[in-house]
Amino acid sequence: MPRKKVTDGSGPGNGAARPGGRKKAGASGRKRARDDYSSDEDDLDGSPGSDGGFQNNKKGPAKGSGKASTGIIVTEPEHSKEKIKLEGSKAKGQLLIFGATNWDLIGRKEVPKQQAAYRNLGQNLWGPHRYGCLMVCRSEQWRLALVRLNSMLHCRGNLWSWGRNEKGQLGHGDIKRVEAPKLIESLKEEIFVQAACGRNHTLALTETGSVYAFGENKMGQLGLGNKTDAMPSPAQILYNGQPITKVACGAEFSMIVDCKGNLYSFGCPEYGQLGHNSDGKYIARAQRIEYDCEMIPRRVAIFIEKTKDGQILPVPNVVVRDLACGINHTLVLDSQKRVFSWGFGGYGRLGHTEQKDEMVPRLIKLFDFPGRGASQIYAGATCSFAVNEMGGLFFWGATNTSRDSTMYPKAVQDLCGWKVRSLACGNIIVAADESTISWGDRPYIGGELGYGDNKAKSSTPRSGSKNPGRIYAEQVAMGYAAHTRVGREETDQDKEKLKKLPEYNPPRLVTAPKLSALDTEST
Repeated sequence: MPRKKVTDGSGPGNGAARPGGRKKAGASGRKRARDDYSSDEDDLDGSPGSDGGFQNNKKGPAKGSGKASTGIIVTEPEHSKEKIKLEGSKAKGQLLIFGATNWDLIGRKEVPKQQAAYRNLGQNLWGPHRYGCLMVCRSEQWRLALVRLNSMLHCRGNLWSWGRNEKGQLGHGDIKRVEAPKLIESLKEEIFVQAACGRNHTLALTETGSVYAFGENKMGQLGLGNKTDAMPSPAQILYNGQPITKVACGAEFSMIVDCKGNLYSFGCPEYGQLGHNSDGKYIARAQRIEYDCEMIPRRVAIFIEKTKDGQILPVPNVVVRDLACGINHTLVLDSQKRVFSWGFGGYGRLGHTEQKDEMVPRLIKLFDFPGRGASQIYAGATCSFAVNEMGGLFFWGATNTSRDSTMYPKAVQDLCGWKVRSLACGNIIVAADESTISWGDRPYIGGELGYGDNKAKSSTPRSGSKNPGRIYAEQVAMGYAAHTRVGREETDQDKEKLKKLPEYNPPRLVTAPKLSALDTEST
């Protein structure tokens, strides 16, 4: 059925734009220019962007408009709120880890001076290892969120975290590195069903639809209504609407979905990844480029499609069911199995046959036909994946930025006929049927592909191991130089396979005791 052509910014969407003024970034805003570096070569060491029509208006606030104004907090009357109880992951088994575990060295030439004590901690795990410190949680329900250099998981509804922690992204109230999974004590009374990790921040979702945030907040990505360098203790985001059912994090932005299918975003808008028809860029004093960040959740009001002749049409009745975030782009899957993408368009990761940035969610045409809808979506740093209704895996973007890009969704021929149940991006790892398939063009420190010692450190799907470790993976997660999976532990055969795996017990930092005055004299 043809859709009505949009003639102005007041056309129909899936919600109204936020009324009132916008929060303008002050002197603490982002100072780097958009073209200073590619968004894909982001800071691996963890160190430190007006509503209108649909014309992709990328102009930000007027020059010098740095005055702050108050945003509108999403609020729903208590009597009209849905009462929900979300279910967590059904994955059960043992947590396995591969790859590098010296968190402060990954992505760096050397460990920073302030972390010098950790220089020799951690090792490369070339094959699957059981986490010895988590044997108490074996055969429990798990859900993983692994990104770059920090990890989150929940077991029995409790939230655990470990890894690099320079911005407090682990939620333990400090900025100390954590070697092994550690329970977040301040949240132990809550029951969690999902967690998501950004570059240096984390969102965690409870079974009742509340969202906690912690970590870096320089771009407002925690949704707390302000900007701070670090927020090491968990806090609830400024949102009082319908219960949240999904959360996702990009590098410096966050996305949430409520139980009615409404999508909200907050954080850095540099490439349009927030979906509000702007990249938020403006010129501040001294000709510095800064960004008008969203510091509280704001509803994404516009979904569009583009015709072959260039017409821009609104897509009504979008009810979001799932979402995924890359470094600076976003995918959503709606109730009609359609896929939308927007944000940074480099290397074709948006799937629109061009590398143009998209300021609002744009329909990917391939999945808008009967019987061709999508059932799962995944986003990597420079690529995207989707599984269609028939079980076919599709890929677009690039896993190696020095090679040709795939500008629109194409079937992954090597995995035709495989039933994909879990996929993770960094290098790529797929859990399908009885196997786990991994490949990558950019091997990092070592072991994240899980092939074992003295095996190829880089592979394509055609030559990659079809079952590294020969363990049935219920769920997989991939970070910058490590990956984790939940190994099934249902049958005696499963238990025997897991028992044969080596056990990894993270080393502890040992500090020499201080000598007393008496000890000094005796020596």
